[in-house]
Amino acid sequence: MTDAHLSRPGSARRGSAGEPVSLDHPVYLDHPVYLDHNATTPVDPRVTEAMLPYLTDFFGNPSSSHSYGTEPRRALDEARAQVAALIGARPAEVVFMSSGSEADLLALRGVVLASGRTRHHVITQVTEHPAVLETARGLERLHGARVTVLPVDGDGLVAPAALAAALTEDTVLVSVMAANNETGAHQPIAALSALTRAHGALFHCDAAQAAGKIPLDVRALGVDLLTVVGHKMYAPKATAALYVREGVPLEPVVYGGGQERGLRAGTENVALAVALGTAARLAAGDLADGRSLRLAALRDSLHRRLTEGLPGRVRLNGPAEDRLPNTLNVSIDGARGHELLAACPEIAASTGSACHSGTHEPSPVLTAMGLPAERALGALRLSLGRWSGEADIATAADALIRAAAVR
Repeated sequence: MTDAHLSRPGSARRGSAGEPVSLDHPVYLDHPVYLDHNATTPVDPRVTEAMLPYLTDFFGNPSSSHSYGTEPRRALDEARAQVAALIGARPAEVVFMSSGSEADLLALRGVVLASGRTRHHVITQVTEHPAVLETARGLERLHGARVTVLPVDGDGLVAPAALAAALTEDTVLVSVMAANNETGAHQPIAALSALTRAHGALFHCDAAQAAGKIPLDVRALGVDLLTVVGHKMYAPKATAALYVREGVPLEPVVYGGGQERGLRAGTENVALAVALGTAARLAAGDLADGRSLRLAALRDSLHRRLTEGLPGRVRLNGPAEDRLPNTLNVSIDGARGHELLAACPEIAASTGSACHSGTHEPSPVLTAMGLPAERALGALRLSLGRWSGEADIATAADALIRAAAVR
């Protein structure tokens, strides 16, 4: 078996003599090599350990004034500070949410409805996550907002000049993601936000894929709102946060008892907040230790193995340099991504196509970048993670080369 075969949730994490197993070498089962970390990550056992007491012993409501609320309240404050530290924010600027989609909804809808204007113009870009694109369309349909969707170049990047040309006196918000979930491409966020704020509008950045993988500082980036998602960085699903710069007015996404600065009412899920905070602390440690360089080296090793094993057939999709250290998106000439993965039970990864009623369609992201349909249908997204190792890279490359060689 290879060192990417993560143990199932709840499986033992101790050696035969009961001694703790290093987190650098988890116990693995004979599962496919997991190369789909951009879809979701396994929960780090340190995150699980941190959150469990808040599902059992410390069950109190953090808003309660009696002793049962004391520890949950302290833990909530600590988690908020840990998330803030990861992105260079102040703890009071972190609002806990249930998902990245909800955080994006609060950012976009919240700005538009709180703007006080009768005409609202929102700008985003064509390869944005559906959580942003569909929210923008909802604002257009339900609140009469005008939406501009900017194009991208062949690397999937927005040109600052295109944004400058699209800004109008009615623009209230620009929303552009930090890094693309399919290609890993980094958008020029600081340049885009500077143009936006000079024009008097607010800037939102969906950093679901970027947070924890690359350094982020909301002050240096110049953003007003930024989305962080737990299950993209080894916390459980249904935990996220929205950075809201102090002074930015938003209409709440959930009305009620005033929790989370009145922006998202409902008793906080302390256990999930602790999980997100712990994941943020661990991610900050990984960044400080330079572990992203290790991931980039593994990613490049995988690319090199595929290129050498399939000479002249492997095409990189997206930028070669400015992308996430864990993300490799390639097309293999003469092969379709879903067919390759079906022929490779040794690995779990994503394709560059979506399947609707048995018909595969090219990825909208790759199509927007100008890739021909056949190349987009041949795309594979191979995304590495915290426990990926060289043995996994060898297994994945060998499997894909064998499968592609007969096509």
